[in-house]
Amino acid sequence: MPDFTSALYLGFGHPSAALRPWAGLTTGTPAALRTPPGSTAIARALATLQGCDRASLAPSTLHLFWDLFAILAGPEDEIYVDAVAYPIARWGVERVAARGVPTVGFAHRDARALERLVRRGRRRPLVLVDGLCPDCGKAAPLGAYLEVVQRRGGLVVVDDTQALGILGASPGPGAPYGRGGGGSLRWHGLRSAAVVVASSLAKGFGVPLAAVAGSSTVIERFEAESETRSHCSPPSIVALHAAERALALNASNGDGLRARVAALVGRFRSGLAALGLSADGGRFPVQTLVSDDAQRLHARLLEMGVRTVLRDPGRTRRLTFLITARHRPADVDQALDALDHAARAVVERRTRSLR
Repeated sequence: MPDFTSALYLGFGHPSAALRPWAGLTTGTPAALRTPPGSTAIARALATLQGCDRASLAPSTLHLFWDLFAILAGPEDEIYVDAVAYPIARWGVERVAARGVPTVGFAHRDARALERLVRRGRRRPLVLVDGLCPDCGKAAPLGAYLEVVQRRGGLVVVDDTQALGILGASPGPGAPYGRGGGGSLRWHGLRSAAVVVASSLAKGFGVPLAAVAGSSTVIERFEAESETRSHCSPPSIVALHAAERALALNASNGDGLRARVAALVGRFRSGLAALGLSADGGRFPVQTLVSDDAQRLHARLLEMGVRTVLRDPGRTRRLTFLITARHRPADVDQALDALDHAARAVVERRTRSLR
């Protein structure tokens, strides 16, 4: 059964036999008191990969965003939030908004709208965006956002979960996602102390671990003031060993895997076009069909052995295929054939109901 529900874009699964052995899952000591063994080297490697001075690890982006805006935002600041920023990052903003920090939404990927809002404001701007939008498949215009905030001494906070492991440096015909998998800053060729990047490794690298990266000043402050580093368990030793393996695999095989995913996405989109269909998502591995018949298509595909993601069942018109390096061209072709049959069956059913 072809399964298009996994976000392990590069296909990394990290079976226990492939990881370095571990004596225990955790040291039992918060990261604020003692750094788990191996985490410093992994944080350093992630910072280098992403093009930042320094990084710090956490069990998830929920831990990071719970702390991040509480540390960065004060009474002299205002937070500007992209209209489709991921909910977990928004929760961090809501926490400080409850304390009185003003927040303003702006249109998705609209640098001019952001500039107009920042000009009207009198506070230092902090901007929250997703580096890569999984719905439209487009990268945020980070360079334009930086120009806006740097005039006022502000910061751009990027949730780069979708881009890490997929986007990289020097995109071109032979490497549509770029090279290296370092994420949005590498994609745009940016390096700035005015950018803070928070990313989960659970998508591209298949590891339940997160990292916040940026200037040494910001990361040092984060580690000194983070509440979750004091009150929550640090990343497990198993997750750290999996991250170690993921970084090694990315260095040795990552560009080949990214090329494979890009080819599969291209095959899927070409096949859709031949059927008279289309999907949102561009070249990104998350391909979404918008249809009034999304629920019926999802059910019909499942009957034919193809698993897809129905977004917000009962309220949505979106049906998503997540394409990864584990898929074969034959899986894509089978999904397209099943989708063709499902669409025809849905149309026939609707036609009969109108008679």
